[in-house]
Amino acid sequence: MFSLHVYQERRQRLKALMPEKSLAIVAAAAEVIRNRDAEYPFRQSSDFWYLTGFTEPDAVLVIGPGQPDRLFVRPKHPEQEVWTGRRMGPDHVKHRLGIDQGYPLEALDTELKTLLAEIAWVEYPFSCQKSTAIVDQAIKAKGLRSRRSDLLSHRADLSRLLSQARLIKSRQEIDIMKEAGRISAQGHIAAMQACEPGMTEDQLASVVEHQFRMDGSPSIAYQTIVGGGDNACILHYIDRTDRLRSGDLVLIDAGCEVLGYAGDITRTFPVNGSFTNAQAELYDLVLSAQSEAIAQMVVGKSIKLFHETAIRRLTEGLIELNIIEGPLELALEHKRYLPYYMHGTGHFLGLDVHDVGAYEHEGQPVELAEGMVITCEPGLYISQSSDAPARYRGIGIRIEDDVFITGRGPELLTAKVPKERAEIEALMRG
Repeated sequence: MFSLHVYQERRQRLKALMPEKSLAIVAAAAEVIRNRDAEYPFRQSSDFWYLTGFTEPDAVLVIGPGQPDRLFVRPKHPEQEVWTGRRMGPDHVKHRLGIDQGYPLEALDTELKTLLAEIAWVEYPFSCQKSTAIVDQAIKAKGLRSRRSDLLSHRADLSRLLSQARLIKSRQEIDIMKEAGRISAQGHIAAMQACEPGMTEDQLASVVEHQFRMDGSPSIAYQTIVGGGDNACILHYIDRTDRLRSGDLVLIDAGCEVLGYAGDITRTFPVNGSFTNAQAELYDLVLSAQSEAIAQMVVGKSIKLFHETAIRRLTEGLIELNIIEGPLELALEHKRYLPYYMHGTGHFLGLDVHDVGAYEHEGQPVELAEGMVITCEPGLYISQSSDAPARYRGIGIRIEDDVFITGRGPELLTAKVPKERAEIEALMRG
């Protein structure tokens, strides 16, 4: 957790972006039932976490210009806490979270009625159903019905302002993301060292996730993808039920979470420790595409440029390998690469693995700015059912790193895990 001062500054910056007589309402995540009375592990809403550092469910933050910050939380409940864990309670909000006023959650309706009577704008993340329900319930409350249509017309999406704030990472955030990158890298290294034919995809995933936990991460950042052979051509393959076969490649897309911040790495390597010639040809092509793309991830350049660079290099290579027809410019114009490369080359990374942030502004691609963190993840996916030459079928490759955009050039937060073929084979030989 950051110091209280960091969260206070974040709330102040957000309020500075809001119009006068406005109110921002941000709800915490709710617990989610897995089945019957068993719950999924709780994960806080990223926007709420960013503004408060509070890790309990069922809470609501209410802030606005010229207003004290208010946090509504579950009250203390000694009997319930025996079963489900300790609660902070409203009396401890100020000194433990640095938030001006703490209230029991039950007081939310009453307090909102009073606050909304003087408010012209209400802002909350439109994606948050709880925030929406809270506002609508308050608007319907006695004394506000006459203003309902006017207030509804002055609701605004807080997500845009929060996205602006979260997009550029502070030095403290980068330090945490470096740790997430380091631990994520160790998980991939452990998988390369442990991999052998006959293991199931799920067993290899467990090696990765075990290493995350042993290295200090409490959670995965997203469902670990482990796909051997043709399964690697399924972008979000999470079944993990097949056995790994000698002669196949295995693709692992996995990252851990540290203090809410995600790591996101993909590596592809041979199950038996040695690349075949066909695998090597495709792998080197993807690696060169990533290298050329990362070189374009520079402050002031269009965010589209690194994607376009990767596409051009992959298309050149596919023509050279007789997988698609040239010439190059015609192949690019007709997007002949699409059957083998169908996704973007990167995304913002932060508290969410696909983090907030606009890729366009007024119809134009945004420019890369210092403090952004973006993945770079070109790939090639040549399934058994494709029209490619037979020697390339059943091969899926993706290479992904997390890139910190700095004034000195791109900095890889995930450089510790090998990606050169010789390095991978040496590591797997032990």
